[in-house]
Amino acid sequence: MELQTGKSSGSLDVSESVFGTPFNESLVHQVVNAYMAGARSGTKAQKNRSAVSGGGAKPWAQKGSGRARAGTTRGPVWVGGGRAFPGHNRDFSQKVNKKMYRGAMRSILSELARTDRLVVVDDFAVSAPKTKEFKEKLSTLNVKDALVVTENFDEYLFLSSRNLYEAAVSDVASIDPVSLVGYQSVVLTQGALKQLEERLG
Repeated sequence: MELQTGKSSGSLDVSESVFGTPFNESLVHQVVNAYMAGARSGTKAQKNRSAVSGGGAKPWAQKGSGRARAGTTRGPVWVGGGRAFPGHNRDFSQKVNKKMYRGAMRSILSELARTDRLVVVDDFAVSAPKTKEFKEKLSTLNVKDALVVTENFDEYLFLSSRNLYEAAVSDVASIDPVSLVGYQSVVLTQGALKQLEERLG
């Protein structure tokens, strides 16, 4: 399969198994949902009698007071006590095996290539952490809302793009299906493309 490069003319031969697979909408939907669910914190919780502070001393003697025996002031029937059946931290994560994840990534990349939303460049770098220079490079490629994927993490690129809501930078090890489908275009360096072929092929 051939991909258009970021130049005015020219193409690049790439792996058919990675960039030429049919689009599996249900698989992509499942993997994207699972990835987003895994990002949920699930930190809402309540305290039981052991988690509430205090209550370490027996409030009165076991016998002789005429009142019901009590060992703590933090039981669920006491004001300030713990809940009888408290809610616990919830795990929203969903299981996605490697075969499904790789299949979804191949499907997304293939669809990007088919719809001309994938641009391959020799290199993408800035001389300094300057947003202006980063935007100029994107303008040269005639893209605006874009995810730039590089072979390795580039601090200058990251700093140059972090206050742009319409652009982002990632290395191959950090890309995810949500980012790939969330931007209008994806800019790949040739080094990143080779790494993707090795990982997903």
